[in-house]
Amino acid sequence: MFADSHCHLNYKGLAEEQAAVLARARAAGVGVMLNIATRESEWDAVLATAEREEDVWASVGIHPHEADQHAHIDTTRLVERASHPRVIGIGESGLDYFYDHSDRDRQQASFRAHIAAARESGLPIIVHTRDAEADTIDILADEMGKGAFSGVIHCFTASGDFADKAMALGLYISISGIVTFKNAKDLQETAARLPLDRLLIETDAPFLAPVPHRGKTGEPAFVADTARFLANLRGEPVDELARRTADNFFTLFAKARG
Repeated sequence: MFADSHCHLNYKGLAEEQAAVLARARAAGVGVMLNIATRESEWDAVLATAEREEDVWASVGIHPHEADQHAHIDTTRLVERASHPRVIGIGESGLDYFYDHSDRDRQQASFRAHIAAARESGLPIIVHTRDAEADTIDILADEMGKGAFSGVIHCFTASGDFADKAMALGLYISISGIVTFKNAKDLQETAARLPLDRLLIETDAPFLAPVPHRGKTGEPAFVADTARFLANLRGEPVDELARRTADNFFTLFAKARG
């Protein structure tokens, strides 16, 4: 069984044929999917999918791109929505200095509010970071000093050093289809050495379709292709990598165990 730890089933490209997307995922051996929210206006739809589909779970959160437009979303609001029985994670949240769609101070304040919500709710935080390694790890370490929380660095593309620091804080690392790209040599080197007990896989669908699907709309079924590539890269049987990453999913997102 494959676990897609991060997808956006309610985004354009997937929402229009969600039932067919889910059927293809199940046929490919995907047994569980985490449907991620990135703005408040998505929360109800993301939750509705998780309520309707037994193998789909939900998160609530605000993407760093959206931080400027969501100053009203605080820890209390996140914790309230996270009490829903189908919500198993907080986020995605974090820092994106590549696009800088929101003010960096506002991104950082939102990130800290999400971490506080993860700590208070007991749910893991789903961390987005791009071109912001130093500030991301500094905030994670500072907040960990205020009280423990769990989490995952999603769609990992950062340095090996960042991976080591994140894992030292107890976080998991999630690998997307980017690892299959020809120009992803540094990521491949890091992914090859990550401890199997800290590893997750994801699609970030509808984005980042892996080889051999590049150029297509990504979907959860493609997590199987990423898993096969990753298993070959690491010299592990694909069924073992699938089993262990699925086990890791349910260890991290323990609320999904029921």
